[in-house]
Amino acid sequence: MTDNNHQPIEKVSIVVSKGSLEGVYPGLIMANGARMEGIDASLFFTFFGLDAIIDKRMDKIKVATVGNPAMHIPTLLGAIPGMSSFATSKMKKEMETLDIPPVREFLEMIHDAGGDLYACKATVDMFHLTKKDFCPQVDDIISVGQFYEKAAGGQIIFT
Repeated sequence: MTDNNHQPIEKVSIVVSKGSLEGVYPGLIMANGARMEGIDASLFFTFFGLDAIIDKRMDKIKVATVGNPAMHIPTLLGAIPGMSSFATSKMKKEMETLDIPPVREFLEMIHDAGGDLYACKATVDMFHLTKKDFCPQVDDIISVGQFYEKAAGGQIIFT
């Protein structure tokens, strides 16, 4: 959509740095929405956001209940054993009713639609990971400089 004062967005690069359910999904939803609108989209996963693309972790992402003011519960209550699992279960049920796919399926959809998925090289090195640790949809492990090169001319969104 465009008007006389604005150019249409043609390209977005989304940085995902949080590994909680509420930290990962905004980036996935925005990337998917961009691809559905014909906008080039790439996702750059860094720090704990890597959990979304680590094959052994991506199906176990949970809601952060401690220190999350949006939970509207006291931090002490959020620390009760099982609270994160309970909140995650409730959130996933709600997402399922809205037909929002699980992380693994969402990443496959985005990649199949032409979205690019990248892991941050500095974080990969810091956590002693290799390309084998990631789901097959990860296109490459790149440096921040390479990310900026790929993002050139587009919008960078930090979720």
